[in-house]
Amino acid sequence: MADEWSGFENVREWEMMDEVDTSYNRKKLDRIAKTITSLPEGKKFLRKVEKLVGDRKKMYFESDKLDWAMGELLAYGSLLEEGFGVRMSGQDVERGTFSHRHGVMKVEESEEEVLLLNHISKDQGMFQIYNSLLSEYAVVGFDYGYAMASPNTLTIWEAQFGDFSNGAQIMIDQYISAAEDKWKIQNGLVMFLPHGYEGQGAEHSSARMERYLQLCARDNMYVADVTTPANMFHLLRRQMKSNFRKPLIVFTPKSLLRHPKAVSGIKEMTEGRFREVIDDETVKVEKVKSLVFCTGKFYYDLLAEREELGRDDVALVRVEQLFPLPSEQMKAVIKKYKKADDLVWAQEEPRNMGAWSHLMMHFSDAHKFRVASRRFYASPAAGSSVRSKMRHQQVIDYVFDKTKDNMTRPAVKK
Repeated sequence: MADEWSGFENVREWEMMDEVDTSYNRKKLDRIAKTITSLPEGKKFLRKVEKLVGDRKKMYFESDKLDWAMGELLAYGSLLEEGFGVRMSGQDVERGTFSHRHGVMKVEESEEEVLLLNHISKDQGMFQIYNSLLSEYAVVGFDYGYAMASPNTLTIWEAQFGDFSNGAQIMIDQYISAAEDKWKIQNGLVMFLPHGYEGQGAEHSSARMERYLQLCARDNMYVADVTTPANMFHLLRRQMKSNFRKPLIVFTPKSLLRHPKAVSGIKEMTEGRFREVIDDETVKVEKVKSLVFCTGKFYYDLLAEREELGRDDVALVRVEQLFPLPSEQMKAVIKKYKKADDLVWAQEEPRNMGAWSHLMMHFSDAHKFRVASRRFYASPAAGSSVRSKMRHQQVIDYVFDKTKDNMTRPAVKK
């Protein structure tokens, strides 16, 4: 195993922030896109699968609006073409819990499995994807070991919902977050944790972001909550193109998988890089009075509200990487909006959850924020969809109107 790790370096937190070239040649990406949007001839597939593949071909070669699945699959394809392996496991990863991935296509009559990502080029790496048993502890343990033995394979474990990852808490506490500090062992395991408040209840809303962030210290791992397919593309490529290995925790979306605004152009992938912070490029700086920082899917909820209200004095800034926290980039954004006198941290989670406590520990200007969040709760989310939506809207209302502080009002209308 020592030979597998030859050439990797030990790095510190500030070196984890160094820019990595994750751009990719357009012609090669075109070839990958053609491969993953072409079903083999002479085989009959379900009409739903044929439509899905056809839609992917149109979005790449006609509309140039790539959705989350295309961004993810193109990232895998680009790494495979460069000789890296990609291995993914989890309780429903072949199709994807929310039916977005379809990494395995099955022939209708014979159930023969077709993995399009294994047909890119002759010398490519191997793409492996497996639906696993319902034991988070066992599977994460195995995948951690696999990532240790094969640092040149992008090894991913995906939770069915991020909430379920606590079934692997021993692996997270004892190995993923602390092994390098305890034993000087690097590991590049990636965890996909579907996260987002959409009225599905306490066990299907929160990946417990705050618990992962509490484990972050010095240089032990990356934590990200990205909002665009292109940024996901570059995040996954960075994981393998770096000359070191760190665990990567990604809070992945659910509703964004098909959100009409959560799309990226091809150029963003071929010429871009991973963006730790995404500034608001749609507002005029001199008009902005409220500067709102947020992360993940909540950005799109706030964007919809801003459009409905017709507000042009509110800037929405996305923090895409939560650890190591891009503090200097955040401060540069704050400095840019000189007329903004209202600095807001907005999160959809309760005040005692989410990223707010993490910011208080890692961001020196955190005391300047007005915080918009759900109230303090023991449960991550309400069991009632109606109540959940009401609480969600209260947070959004407070972001845009500081007189509507939901922390000082009754949680439920009488």
